Formats: sequence, structure tokens, C-alpha cells
Amino acid sequence: MDNMAIPMPRFSHSDTALVWFRRDLRSFDHAALHHALATSRRVFCVFVFDQAIIDKLPRADRRIEFIRDSVAELDASLRQLGGGLLVLHGDARTAIPALAEELQADAVFVNRDYEPAAIARDDDVAQKLAEDGRILHRLKDQVVFEKDEVLTQSGTPFSVFTPYRNAWMKKLQTDINGLQPYDIDSFAAHFADPAQNRHAHMPTLAGLGFSATNLKELQLSTGMSGAQRLFEDFAERLPQYDRTRDFPAVKGPSYLSVHLRFGTVSIRGLVRYAIEAMRTGQGGSGAATWLNELIWRDFYFMILARHPHVVDRSFKPEYDAVVWEEGAHADRLFDAWCNGRTGYPLVDAAMAQINQTGYMHNRLRMVTASFLVKDLGIDWRRGERYFAEKLNDYDLSANNGGWQWAASTGCDAQPYFRIFNPVTQSEKFDPDGKFIRRYLSQLARLSNKHIHAPWKLAATELEDAGIVLGRDYPQPIVSHEEARVRTLQRYGVVKKTYS
Repeated sequence: MDNMAIPMPRFSHSDTALVWFRRDLRSFDHAALHHALATSRRVFCVFVFDQAIIDKLPRADRRIEFIRDSVAELDASLRQLGGGLLVLHGDARTAIPALAEELQADAVFVNRDYEPAAIARDDDVAQKLAEDGRILHRLKDQVVFEKDEVLTQSGTPFSVFTPYRNAWMKKLQTDINGLQPYDIDSFAAHFADPAQNRHAHMPTLAGLGFSATNLKELQLSTGMSGAQRLFEDFAERLPQYDRTRDFPAVKGPSYLSVHLRFGTVSIRGLVRYAIEAMRTGQGGSGAATWLNELIWRDFYFMILARHPHVVDRSFKPEYDAVVWEEGAHADRLFDAWCNGRTGYPLVDAAMAQINQTGYMHNRLRMVTASFLVKDLGIDWRRGERYFAEKLNDYDLSANNGGWQWAASTGCDAQPYFRIFNPVTQSEKFDPDGKFIRRYLSQLARLSNKHIHAPWKLAATELEDAGIVLGRDYPQPIVSHEEARVRTLQRYGVVKKTYS
């Protein structure tokens, strides 16, 4: 199977092509790069630090540092193949057509993006290129199956995950080429050497207007080599994945999400590995669970592509009738949530994790999102935007899907009356309080039993642990039991409006 050739899309042959790297920062198994090399006499490669995107970010942003380091590794890898990267800092809408004109490229190859803003950008670039007699080729690369490839028997998109997964797996069995890697090395002679071009240099973080972060202190591996190290480490833990992935104090996840986000790893390669691990039994019971998570990724990409309104509104329109808390009091609650000062240790430790590292464990993403929406009554969109600013692995489709799942406004979401109890979640998934102690050292002396709800202890017991609530750690900003009643009332409008 690995030796089968991928059917070639019908691209006309060209003298010069340009491959525009975006969220696909690797030199292997790359659809756009493969097809450009296979159909063009010489191929240039470019990455744009797009000011339309990065100028909106904080000046110390781990993602920019991650991208910059990964782009540098990509450039080095392409040089070994005979090519290299041209690196631009500007507005991609104008920079790409201008570079194509400068290089006299007949075509520009990209891997397709599914976010509405990216689609609009690519449409603009395609139009500008067309005006100059050039063409933009968009290819599938960051998903296994695109928005129209897995449909119901009636030809409509799925809105529930389980039948989507079943149809996804069935299609994979009939699409024998769907996971084949794209060959790059065989066409390496077609790389153009960009060394003499004025854009053939790697900008510094300072040159881009950014400052260094704690990325290296966090030992967050960047680039293709970093992704490979993480994958090799995870492969040894894969058989236990289903049993360890929900416990934030345990090394359970793959930690590959940021590499999937920026394409330093191939989704096809990961799925191939998961399926082979299932077939041979080497992946134990964890391989099927991990594959399920990779399919969820395709599912959320499909939802975003088919229903772009989810960016601003509920997937289920009736949930736009829910009235959220607003005003100064809501702002104070939101600020306490953002800064890990809610009085609920697991929530606060999770928010400390995202604020300090740009990462949050998936179980904790569900817990903190549920707390914001269903304990504090705050619009899910505010939390989604906060995560978008903080997460190293921020991906619109998955972030939006996760928040709408927690808020019960999305496709295949938890029912609105399912409301996570932050204390029982803490007792179940951090039973020894190890994760809480990692981020809330002031609670370290509390027992495993009491660390989940310190307000239930007598003042003398807290003093024995060196804690005064309100001084060393906040009192709960809301009663979960009372908040649950308010949430059921809040969501009741959905039934009243659409009954």
C-alpha cells in the first residue's frame, strides 16, 4: 500500500511555480509541494509572516516564536533538498501576487485552509493572480477527508460525531490512496535555489516586532524534529492512552496538537500509524481512542467549512436566544476566571497552566469552559476568544467546537442540563491533587481529600495548612449548587422559544 502512487490532479505543466507555506511547515508528505514539483520545471518556496494576522497579536506570543523557529528548520531542510525559503513580512494578499510576478511564476500552490478569513484571503490572492494570467492551486492536506467527502446517504453533512466517524472509517476502507504520503525527494531536482533573491533571509523575532517568550524554558519542541521527538515518546505510551488521557497530572496526551496546528507533522502519517497499531495490536486499547480524537479533528474542520456561521453564532440557532450575564459584575467574574481566582482549585490551576504555558489539558478545557458558561453564566464567545489569545495550539475549528460543546450550543454537544461539578471533576481526575499543587503551591499542605474544596474546612484547619481564605486563596466566587439552578432557568428560554 505504501508504494502505491497517488493519482495526479490534472495540473498543466509550468515552467516556474511558487509554493506558499502557511500551516504546513514541513518538507515531507506535503500535497502542495509534491504537485508543484511534479508539474513544474523549477519551484520556489515562500512563507509570509502575514501582518494582517500577526499585527493583532501580543508582542510576546509563543506562537510567533514557535512559527519562526519551525520556519527556520523548514528552510534548512529545503536547502538540503536543493531549495530554500523566501521569507516575507507583509500583507499576504499583496505580497504573494507581487512575488509571483517577480519570479515570473505561472502558478502558486497552497494547501487549502478552511477558516472563513483564510478562505477570503485566498480568494483575493487567486483573483489578483488571475488578473496577471496566473493560477492559484488549492489542495487538500491538513485533513484526511474534506467537508464534502464524508456525507450522509442523502448527501447532507453530518452533525453528530458517531455516525460521521463510522462513515469516515468506511470511506477510508474504500479510498486506498487517502493516507498515502506525498513524495518530495523524487522531484528534488526541480527545486529552485533562492539564494540570490533579496527575500532569502530569516528574520529575527525582534525584526518581526516580537520579543522572546518562555518557549525554550517550557521545553516546547519546535519544527519537524520536535514533532518527531514527541511522536516517538508518545508511541511508547499509546497503549495506555485511553486510560491516561483524562488525568492532567499524568503524562497521557500526545502533546502533538501544536504540531498539528502548524503542520510540522502529517495528519496522514499519524492516522496511518494509529490504524497500523490497531491492526497489529501494538497500540493496545489506546490506539482506537487516539484515532477517534484525530477523526474529531476532521469533524470540526467539516463543521466549520459547512457552517461558517459558528464563528460568531451558535451552531444551533435556537441557542442564540440564551441571555448571558453582562455588566460590571459579569466582567469581574470573567476577570477572576481568566486569572485563576475563582476559588475552585481545579479551575484555577487549569487557568494558571494556560496563562503560564499556553497549554491546557483537554479535560481541563472542558471543565473550565463549563465553569465559565454554566457556573458564571458568561457568553461562551468570551471564553473562546480568551483561549484563542492564549493557546499555543489555537485552531479555530477545534476551539470553537470545544466551546460550543461545553456550552451546549454546538453540534453533538452535551445537553444543556449536563453541568460539570468542578469539585467532583477535581476529585475524579486529579484525585491526589498533584496537578493542583503544581500550579497552586499555596494549597500544597492541604490533604488529598480537602484540596478540592478548601472552603469546606474550618478556619482552624486552614490555618494549620498556612491558609487564610481571602488572603492566600480566594473564597468561591459562586455557589455551584445555586449556579446550576440559574443555568437551568437560563437555558429554559430555548425550550420556551422553540417548543
